[in-house]
Amino acid sequence: MLTEQGLATMPAVEMVARFADRTLSPVQVHEAVQSVIEARESVLNAFWVRDPDESRKAAQASEARWAAGEPLGPIDGVPVTLKENVARRGVPMPAGNAGTDPVVPEADAPITARVLESGGVILGSTVMPDWGMLSSGVSSRHGISRSPWNAAWTTGGSSSGAGAAAAGGYGPLHVGTDIGGSIRLPGTWLGLATLKPSHGRIPLDAPYLGRAAGPLTRTVADAALFMGVLSRPDSRDWTSLPPQDIDWSAPAGEVRGLQVGVHLDAGCGEPCDAEILAAVNRAATVFEAAGAIVEPVEPFMSQDLLDDLDLFWRVRSWNDFRALTPEAGLRVHPHIIRWCQGGADVPGTKVLQCYQQITRIQARTVAATEPYDLVLSPVAPVAAFSAEQPMPFTGDAKTMAHIGFTAPYNMSGQPAATVNCGFTADRRPIGVQIAGRRFDDIGVLRAAAWYERNRPAEAVPHWPDSAPGAPTGEKPTCTTLEGKKP
Repeated sequence: MLTEQGLATMPAVEMVARFADRTLSPVQVHEAVQSVIEARESVLNAFWVRDPDESRKAAQASEARWAAGEPLGPIDGVPVTLKENVARRGVPMPAGNAGTDPVVPEADAPITARVLESGGVILGSTVMPDWGMLSSGVSSRHGISRSPWNAAWTTGGSSSGAGAAAAGGYGPLHVGTDIGGSIRLPGTWLGLATLKPSHGRIPLDAPYLGRAAGPLTRTVADAALFMGVLSRPDSRDWTSLPPQDIDWSAPAGEVRGLQVGVHLDAGCGEPCDAEILAAVNRAATVFEAAGAIVEPVEPFMSQDLLDDLDLFWRVRSWNDFRALTPEAGLRVHPHIIRWCQGGADVPGTKVLQCYQQITRIQARTVAATEPYDLVLSPVAPVAAFSAEQPMPFTGDAKTMAHIGFTAPYNMSGQPAATVNCGFTADRRPIGVQIAGRRFDDIGVLRAAAWYERNRPAEAVPHWPDSAPGAPTGEKPTCTTLEGKKP
């Protein structure tokens, strides 16, 4: 007999199979997930808006469809969360920021529409830090989100709530967004399987240079299942890729004969901790032992490229900040205020130079990785840090010192996944990033699934079955649409 925890953390692939053979119902799963959320949310603080009554109705409707043998799609009845910057009609979108007047969208984003069309049961909208520009669970509006592994540790960000929900057992499927690592950083710091897909693979309602959306899950097979839904076309995204018939069913493959690069020095930012380098090297050894042709990749980024990318983002956020009233501006997180002030009054010639530097990042990343079917690297140079800390490194000069391995693939548009590959001595998860050639999302997922099956036992996450107590006694900010605690 499965426990509530077992039902809530069941992989989506298994869940759907059991819905189909009538040994499990979407309502059973929904109630189990709600019990887990009730037990953990006061610590994890993953949700901005929860809709338990509405999601229960959706689970009941799914149960009726399965009983009639008429499921809407491949995730009918499966619990799903969406990051708060993924539009849901009528749900306010504050972008994690206490200074903003939340936008209330009049239409669902493409992602939301695809999930609903496929029968997914949307549990609510998950939190993010201010404007998505902190790599942690720290938000001026939402407070602090915490790791299910240890409440003293960060979730990573900016898909902080999505990561906490995935690792915390709030059902199997969660959507995040990523312009420099915001899916993969929670991936490495929470032990998750994630994918930042190729640029344009998942249609967005607000496309932006380097921006992507993708799945945060516990297994690669679930990420692949979800991609089959999220990647369906939508004409509203004028940057999206042409529709392509991709078989996203549970990837399977071998790595023998593949050209695999190992990239251990980003060429910028802070150097990697020894434990992280050792874990990634062990992952590379697993590929090599199976017949992959493994060789080192030299650094292709530089500090000036990373600094100009950072400045480009500062200017963008400064434009948002200066549009706020003085009173509202004081409510923005102090770290973000200091950071974006570095983009004040930057000449247009310098902004253009920053944009040209981004094109250099694109060119260098593609050129350096083109010889390889896959490139393995750390995701970040450090493991999970304090939950209260806005960024991995303190000091305004080091704001983006942790994204040297992740951001290049946003700029080049290449797919990049994460899979847990080990732990530090104090049991903080370590992920390996597996990147591929442009548009080869399925190749990346196949390699990630292969490694997931073949990694050593000590690299397999054994998920915590209860949330640790919050060290600060903080209360979450989750609301219903009426603004009351659920």
